Amino acid sequence: MNKNWWKALAVVILSYVVLRGLLGVVPRQPILNESIRNVYFHVSLWFGMLTLMLTSAIYSIRYLRKGSLDDDLVAVEFANTAILFGLLGCATGSLWANFTWGEPWPNDPKLNCVAVGMLMYLAYLILRGSFDDEQRRARISAVYNIFAFAVFVPLIFIVPRLTDSLHPGNGGNPAFGKYDMDNNMRMVFYPAIIGFTLLGVWITELRVRMRRVKVVLDD
Repeated sequence: MNKNWWKALAVVILSYVVLRGLLGVVPRQPILNESIRNVYFHVSLWFGMLTLMLTSAIYSIRYLRKGSLDDDLVAVEFANTAILFGLLGCATGSLWANFTWGEPWPNDPKLNCVAVGMLMYLAYLILRGSFDDEQRRARISAVYNIFAFAVFVPLIFIVPRLTDSLHPGNGGNPAFGKYDMDNNMRMVFYPAIIGFTLLGVWITELRVRMRRVKVVLDD
């Protein structure tokens, strides 16, 4: 139980987030209305995704330093979960955009940069599948993974700020929390980030254990 306390914490936090997120009081803002509740899910998934991507890149660096295939295995599973969170973030974002901006995917710089970034990570998985030699696959994909993360962060945080964008905090728009988020929302939003991040780590841990068992059976 001592080793799994964080899993119980993830369940408690996410249960709290879902209940408060759907039933709690939120600010009544023009256009946003009840859709502002999506902050708890859409934005938190993206924060969790970035944490998972960073962890994946760190394990890729560890592989390049130590040459352990287990580090490469962990890196790819963190990337897999990050991609899952990214796709869920895109789905919740498109749903939100449809209600607030009139279409699920408007021609917005940040959305386009996100699409490019997700394609980069999907290409990472395709790249891994193109090599039969384990060491060569791990070495080349580790370099690519580090490069992808180094490009992804400025792509979604810096480039959209250089031009007009519908997203809050980009292109001259004020950041979301400056005008829209009150203390009641913050009491749900910050735990949501922690809860979704822990969920991502939990999913990754299960996949890593499965992959390790598969490696042993294959050997």
